[in-house]
Amino acid sequence: MRQQRALRAVDLFCGGGGSSAGARAAGAEIIAGVDADPVAAATYADNFPGAVVRCARLDHANGPEIVSDVGPVDLLLASPECTNHSIARGSRAIDEESRRSLLYFLPFIERWGPSYIILENVTRMRLWDGWHELLRYLNSAGYHIRQQVLDAADFGVPQKRRRLFVLCSRLGLPPEVRPRWQGPLASARTILDPRGTYTARPVVGRNRPLAEKTLERIRRGRNAIPADDFLIVYYGSDAAGGWQALDRPIRTLTTLDRFGLVSGTGPDTSLRMLQVPELRRAMGLPDEFRLEQGSRRDRIRLLGNGVCPPVMQAIVESLTRAELAAVGKTQVHMNVEIEEFPLRLA
Repeated sequence: MRQQRALRAVDLFCGGGGSSAGARAAGAEIIAGVDADPVAAATYADNFPGAVVRCARLDHANGPEIVSDVGPVDLLLASPECTNHSIARGSRAIDEESRRSLLYFLPFIERWGPSYIILENVTRMRLWDGWHELLRYLNSAGYHIRQQVLDAADFGVPQKRRRLFVLCSRLGLPPEVRPRWQGPLASARTILDPRGTYTARPVVGRNRPLAEKTLERIRRGRNAIPADDFLIVYYGSDAAGGWQALDRPIRTLTTLDRFGLVSGTGPDTSLRMLQVPELRRAMGLPDEFRLEQGSRRDRIRLLGNGVCPPVMQAIVESLTRAELAAVGKTQVHMNVEIEEFPLRLA
């Protein structure tokens, strides 16, 4: 059988390159990435030296012309801004322009007509009032669509991270992407560097005492796990009590520095924050993936905004290797009912 050429992929809202790393692992050729964040664009360039990289915000003024020199495109990846669709924004006012960033990739579809499109975002994206409109447009443009919520932990990533993926294909209904991980889920313990690699400070006797809420998280965790290390979790509260054991996947990484490792007992109890190499592993990124641009805070933000490569690898492989028996049919798989109304970019 004749060997097919590699899919030529462009990544919009590419961040540091998690989606592209997954697509590359699946055999795609990464030809371009676009992101408005200079640190993200520089990180992307570090990891995809053969790709065209543009640091630009996609809006009414910036469209396909900013990457007009890349040739044919087979696969379009897009991870638009998600904060204004996510509970992570907290009480901040909704930025409607940010919410509509999902529509700014549509001119790229019109220009290139790629065989495949993969959109990634938080699950709450489906509550956006433009969601039906977007799906209707993709359907009318000739794409068969499948929506799936996938958890990175089901693909060998040591993190519970549920995200919405919209799989679009011109060739037929995309097959369901099934979990690949066999056996127990990868645990948070697997991301940790050996004890002593990073400095941990005593919990008691500090010049600047820890906040009472932090001390309470530590007490709850130690009471539940008397003889093992554990993580405390900042910026969020739930029935878990602000801590978690190391024998299960780490909770979802965000753009904030929120995980602290507690070791020792009694007066020897110490605390340190997880470091960038550990958080990189929690995203399923290999150690050779370069995260050298910007500050520590910038790198944590890039990781929290990223896509876990093993999930994207499974999706791209599923799209390209499946036998699409439904070629030529107009069936569309939807989790929501699509209503008729025109597309509006303005």
